[in-house]
Amino acid sequence: MVVTHLRLKNWRNFRDVDVPLRERTYLLGANASGKSNLLDVFRFLRDVSKPQGGGLQKAIHDRGGIQKLRCLHARKDPEVRIEVHLAENADDEPVWQYTLGFKPEGKGAQRTLISTEQVWHKGKRLLNRPDSGDKDDAIRLTQTALEQIQANSSFRVLATFFGEATYLHLVPQLLKYGHQIGGQRLEDDPFGQGFLERIAKTSPKVRDSRLRKIETALALAVPQFKELRFTTDKINGHPHLEAMYTHYRPNAGWQREEQFSDGTLRLLGLLWVLLEGDSLLLLEEPELSLNDAIVREIPNLLQRVQRDRKRRSRQVLISTHSEALLSNPGIDGRGVLLLEPAQEGTTVRVIDNKEAFSIKHGLSIAEVVLPKTHPTSASQLGLW
Repeated sequence: MVVTHLRLKNWRNFRDVDVPLRERTYLLGANASGKSNLLDVFRFLRDVSKPQGGGLQKAIHDRGGIQKLRCLHARKDPEVRIEVHLAENADDEPVWQYTLGFKPEGKGAQRTLISTEQVWHKGKRLLNRPDSGDKDDAIRLTQTALEQIQANSSFRVLATFFGEATYLHLVPQLLKYGHQIGGQRLEDDPFGQGFLERIAKTSPKVRDSRLRKIETALALAVPQFKELRFTTDKINGHPHLEAMYTHYRPNAGWQREEQFSDGTLRLLGLLWVLLEGDSLLLLEEPELSLNDAIVREIPNLLQRVQRDRKRRSRQVLISTHSEALLSNPGIDGRGVLLLEPAQEGTTVRVIDNKEAFSIKHGLSIAEVVLPKTHPTSASQLGLW
């Protein structure tokens, strides 16, 4: 499944959002416009859906409480609401619809309570809260049905879908020196500290198949790259990736990940997670540490790797403000969302007819849309 539509009310710096999503959606906006906040909607739903160590209250607490989640411009309406539509393909009518609204109780313990929770399947409503049981026992409204195995049997597919969403913002230094750094690893490892362990836990047959696909893609993007393999230390068993490059020294040895460039590691991590599953993938600024020539090819690499999958490709949401990436002519303009800061919160929109006309007649997203993400005044720089 893919998320085909997103509606938000009072979420972080967004008072109101109502936009379609595609299989590959690019979020464009100036620094501090809210790109990370928009991606965090799906991380939040993932955290709510976890049957162990998750749930609504923890997801809110981990983000600093509802006062941090609710838009500062929501002066009269305290409710935060998320609504998502899902279908098999981006152009299909929605098969599932999930809506979650919550707000402070407003008295006593100041609990956060569910104000609405609805599930629709093919036009039939399966869940509508608050219900009579919630009215008799208000503490039930501190938990979503989504996070309760005994309550979500008829729509568990939604809990599974949200719970499997993956967020990646790989930090190469954590991957290179993870064993030396040690320390506590963040839940879900969004920065890649345990990336090599993830590869090690994959069955050898699947791992080798993925590495061959990644090897082919890297050979097109990384100068002199030749071969990639997985290995482990004979003494301590620590996993490693090794690469061979064509070199003027005919017997040059293999290089390990600590010798890879930051850009190569980020690109390798990106390609691996594309092959790792079918769930929603959230990528934050994949262009970091990469030179423009490689960044420009990221949309093509996404398409190439996903085309080689035996299973269906996974939906990808990408935040970026890279001119090189957005200059790629293969980007579908329908999958571009523009975040525009304003005095009453950031708005989100699809490209308009004039912009679509320019793109259709040969201009790139970078030429048509990206200039509109640049702050027009000093006052805009400090909005968020």
